[in-house]
Amino acid sequence: MIGHLRGRLAAKHPPQLVVDVGGVGYELEAPMSTFYALPATGAEVQLHTHLVVREDAHVLYGFGTTRERSLFRELIKVSGVGPRIALAILSGISVEEFHRCVDGQDVAALVRVPGIGRKTAERLVIEMRDRLRGLTGEGLAGGAGSTGAAPGAQAEAFAALVALGYKPSEVARLLQKVDPAVACTEELIRHALRAAAS
Repeated sequence: MIGHLRGRLAAKHPPQLVVDVGGVGYELEAPMSTFYALPATGAEVQLHTHLVVREDAHVLYGFGTTRERSLFRELIKVSGVGPRIALAILSGISVEEFHRCVDGQDVAALVRVPGIGRKTAERLVIEMRDRLRGLTGEGLAGGAGSTGAAPGAQAEAFAALVALGYKPSEVARLLQKVDPAVACTEELIRHALRAAAS
């Protein structure tokens, strides 16, 4: 099992990123909560990781904090919740907000996360109640998102939101609501997710 990676951030195209560790590029998938705290491409980064082994692929997931990784590991144990839905949950709400939803049995808030239906949300509230009590971890300090406008930021944001489970027509509508002054991919996604949750 690969527990963490520290190296140079070689590329980031939500939800994928590449970390160069001693000349080896590790491809990872990460939730948007992690992307928001990533430094600029080329800077050093450290991520906590979780490896999922499937018949057709080995997929490495990266997280900015141990709390995110711990929640991810507990979420994928829930029936009907795989890594993709777990990433969508972490992208849509923070660890703290998820705790509040479960403690307050706020099924409606969980249903607003793409890919989460009412039955899955109800199952999460029931099954995660006891598991959440054992989750601890410290945050990992990170820099802000990339600075300046990235070429094709709109296209990258569009692709990332579709990968998170939103329908293309819905993504187009959400991105139209974002202030035109927002230029980088991470900020576009952040604003679009806020619009979706409102």
